[in-house]
Amino acid sequence: MTMTHIASLLLAPFRRLYGYYTTYHGHGRPLLKYIGIIGALTYLTFYLIRFTKPNPKPFDDIGLRLMVITLFTLLALRDHWPEKLRKYYLPYSYAALIVTMPFFNVYFSLERGGGVPSMSNCFIALSFLVMLTDWRNTIAMLVVGITAAASLFFSLHPGGRWPPDMLAQIPAYLIVLIGGGAFKLSEKQIDSEKSRLAAALAGSIAHEMRNPLSRISYALEKMQALLARPKVVPAGGRILETEQLDALARHLSDSEVAVRRGLQVISMTLDGVSNKPMDASSFRYLSAAEVVHKAIEEYGYDSDEDRDRVNVVVKDDFTFRGDETAYLFVLFNLVKNALFYSAAFPRTRITITVGGQQVRVHDTGPGIAPQVLKGLFEVFRSVGKAGGTGLGLAYCQRVMQAFGGSIQCTSALGEFTEFTMAFPPVSEQEREQHRLDTIAQARTALAGKRILIVEDDDLQRAMTRQKLGPIALTSELEEAPDGQSALRMLDERKFDIVLLDLRMPGLDGYAVAEKIRAGGANKDALIVAYSSEPAHLARYRATQSGMDHFVSKPCAQLPLLAALQHVTRRPFAAGATAAGRLAGRHILVADDSAFNRKAIAAHLRNAAAIVIEVEHGGAVLEQLHAQEGIHAVIVDLHMPGMDGLETARAIRSAREPWSGVPIVAMTARSDEPAVAAATAAGMNGFLVKPVDAMVLYDTLGRLMSGGSAVAQPAPVAQAAGTQGEQGLLNLQRLESYRRLGMLEELLNDYLPEMERLVVTLREAVEGADVQGSIAALHSLLGMSGEAGAQALYQHVRKLYVPLLEQGEWPTGHQWLPQLQALARRTEEALRAYCDQQTRSGTLS
Repeated sequence: MTMTHIASLLLAPFRRLYGYYTTYHGHGRPLLKYIGIIGALTYLTFYLIRFTKPNPKPFDDIGLRLMVITLFTLLALRDHWPEKLRKYYLPYSYAALIVTMPFFNVYFSLERGGGVPSMSNCFIALSFLVMLTDWRNTIAMLVVGITAAASLFFSLHPGGRWPPDMLAQIPAYLIVLIGGGAFKLSEKQIDSEKSRLAAALAGSIAHEMRNPLSRISYALEKMQALLARPKVVPAGGRILETEQLDALARHLSDSEVAVRRGLQVISMTLDGVSNKPMDASSFRYLSAAEVVHKAIEEYGYDSDEDRDRVNVVVKDDFTFRGDETAYLFVLFNLVKNALFYSAAFPRTRITITVGGQQVRVHDTGPGIAPQVLKGLFEVFRSVGKAGGTGLGLAYCQRVMQAFGGSIQCTSALGEFTEFTMAFPPVSEQEREQHRLDTIAQARTALAGKRILIVEDDDLQRAMTRQKLGPIALTSELEEAPDGQSALRMLDERKFDIVLLDLRMPGLDGYAVAEKIRAGGANKDALIVAYSSEPAHLARYRATQSGMDHFVSKPCAQLPLLAALQHVTRRPFAAGATAAGRLAGRHILVADDSAFNRKAIAAHLRNAAAIVIEVEHGGAVLEQLHAQEGIHAVIVDLHMPGMDGLETARAIRSAREPWSGVPIVAMTARSDEPAVAAATAAGMNGFLVKPVDAMVLYDTLGRLMSGGSAVAQPAPVAQAAGTQGEQGLLNLQRLESYRRLGMLEELLNDYLPEMERLVVTLREAVEGADVQGSIAALHSLLGMSGEAGAQALYQHVRKLYVPLLEQGEWPTGHQWLPQLQALARRTEEALRAYCDQQTRSGTLS
């Protein structure tokens, strides 16, 4: 062990002790400055007062007192210290407090032989010292100061002794010390509670903002639908010009993007308040330069002058892995902070530099004081901005840490502030592996798909085909040179995906998409707009024409493959995203199983829908009577009391404004009689338990856009998706619950209820209660399917359907013990899965 290492070990406790002191006086707290002012004035005043009283031989401490007054004065002049010396202010203050408080007052008391004035001064000094630092450093300063004072006194006065009255006051001094420490602890607890309440308030605000933002998004969607009509006539009767329509469309599209990103960042804020880690499964490889340019274009500037203050310099682009929306909001926050001071500092300019695996945001604003920098990224720490929440920079740090990077700030008062975001490097090997993985995933996702490339430019068409070359072995690629040719080919054969250029002579891409959607064998084909038109206009018009996705030209190979792969996974075969379709919609979910309701509601809320949950048919009618604007009803067919079929008949026969609301049946049965009964009762759609989120979105999207849902769905195959625990669990479904933060509810709600239902089933069987057995199996079937317990679901379904349809008990005597054993194994597998997620830090 080297001497340096030994010295480091010996100094570690002192560094830790001093760290408590710097933390206490961090973030620009002015205590030391104010005590400097008070101390300098007080020590001078007390010296002068002494000579107003008769004292034949007062101890003249003028030399020491002038030194103490000087030390206090330097503390008071904190803001006037030279810049290069300010880093020494806190170490200086530590030494100054020892000299001015315990050392001077104890030494003065010893010189005077005790007495009431000396005791009073010691009490005052101790009280101030308790207020000025934490209890650890208070004790340390007292020990050092008293020891130094006693050493000096007894070296000058070998025969001296401690004044008795001073020793008698030791219990009182201890009470001051202990009482002050207890008060400080209580104050810390109050501050902690304030932070907790502030976090709760932030969470509450974010929750409350979701619904109005969702309503705004829904209103914007309706406005865009109106704009899609051939003419828009305002109140004055004048038809809007094409340029005005384009401008309005642009603003609406920008607003919709802002709302969508706002909803996402609210979710991120809620995760941050609850310390929920960011979901890295959604991270993808991003170009730093592209994201920075996008941030500068999308940021909401107050004026053109503010926009002109921002400049981007790309020295060399690099790739990082993260979430685009999260990082956009990091950049938004940093730009907003820099522009906040532009009115007071007109010379403010912002330069965002990309290069060297870093993004630096540099502004020439007022700068930040050094003592403030240390706590800059703490939650609820706002610097110099009235009304600031202090969440912004903490959010920035949280995002960068989730990306595996860091964010730091350097600043000089009156000169500049610079935030440096460092990203972990992505190696060539990792980039190549990412390319190969993307191609492999695209081949798998697009296997067997027939893709039609519609492009009038021969060179562009050839380049597009070349980019799609890696999937040509598993997919079928065909080409059309114009819109008319594309329609002829679509009339002749079935295509899965149409990659459609928008600007073509004769029949353009918008017209082609509208004709495809109008009918024919390919009306449900996935349509991807592929254009160099301005994104804000083209994306809006493409959506209104019935296209599913938009890709800007020029587009590199991997983003193009990712776009085609992405569109095959979209919730709707012919429409916008699930969030765009369901955002702000009021959907009523009725099921007697609380867990089933929670699962369906979680998927719907994830798409920004507003969900009302009830547990029986009567409550459905009550909700429809009580509130307007319910856009769809999802109802379980098998419920106690008024079941789903009776509920649907009651809605259709009510002759109320809501009698035509779309009704979706939800059941474990998908046979023809069940579908026919649901259709006869007036239901519009059919969901088979366990409900797949994509099917749920698709069904509701079709119905609420005026279409019709699939008449007869196939049963949901629990075996589809990744299996785990020897086929007991559907890991793909459990992963979706992990992303929704429902795994903990799965343990707390599902497992005890499953155990109860198995007991209920056993009691019903022992009592020969057929209806009780049907009810128990029904609930167990729904819960096992929703919870991803696929083996149990399949086993229960084999028992439930015959018992329900024929009223006959399963054959054999071992079916119930087999079900009980399978339920126990399922419970063990689910607990093991959740424990594994907890250990890996991903359980929410």
